[in-house]
Amino acid sequence: MGGMAAGADSNDDMDRLRHGAMGRLFAGVRAPSTLGSFLRSFTHGHVKQLHAVARRFLPALARHTPLLPGADQVAYVDIDDTIRRTYGYAKQSTGYGYSKVKGLNALLGIVCTPLSAPVIAATRLRTGPSVSARGAAAFVAETIRTARACGASGLLVMRADSAFYGADVVNSCRALGARFSVTVRMNASVKVAIARIDEGTWAPIKYPKAAWDEEGECWISDAEIAEVPYTAFTSKPKKQSRSPPV
Repeated sequence: MGGMAAGADSNDDMDRLRHGAMGRLFAGVRAPSTLGSFLRSFTHGHVKQLHAVARRFLPALARHTPLLPGADQVAYVDIDDTIRRTYGYAKQSTGYGYSKVKGLNALLGIVCTPLSAPVIAATRLRTGPSVSARGAAAFVAETIRTARACGASGLLVMRADSAFYGADVVNSCRALGARFSVTVRMNASVKVAIARIDEGTWAPIKYPKAAWDEEGECWISDAEIAEVPYTAFTSKPKKQSRSPPV
């Protein structure tokens, strides 16, 4: 924040804190040898404090700016994770995850409406080998609460891919009054349910933009869609089993 106040807008510009009267202006605070060494000095407690600040800042910003127009009608919460490559051998908690790239795993929660740009509502940095769904239920709940605090008082839909398909994630949405759209894994029971679909019930759809099919090595712009009853999470207690359409 001191660097930003001094006009810095990149890592290189943080050199400004080492010059002139910056030490006196910012009560003796100066940049270390590199910004990276400063960030690596953060503990888990520091990270939790930053999260707490972010959770308060975004709703306050939404109350003073049109951050999420239309959120009182409909809003979307998108959950996903990504691997960020790191370099060197002394980076704490790095490792090889599902992408086979050495780095850290970042969990992201995004809020948007049909009228707004995406807004980052929650983040969580994890060890590189972390699976996508690790801690996802609590993270989904945190993102939904932040979205509600930002004015998403209408229909709220949480969207995620199959990596987050699980009873705990779905139950987090239901407990907070949010709908959910999660890609179901193609397991044996799902294949059986799809096989029951009558051929005449499939409806054609056309993608606005063609998608590349790596297996067929071609562009695809047409597909078919249908609904079928399916009881998910049957290995869980009965109250956690759900029958959404697939």
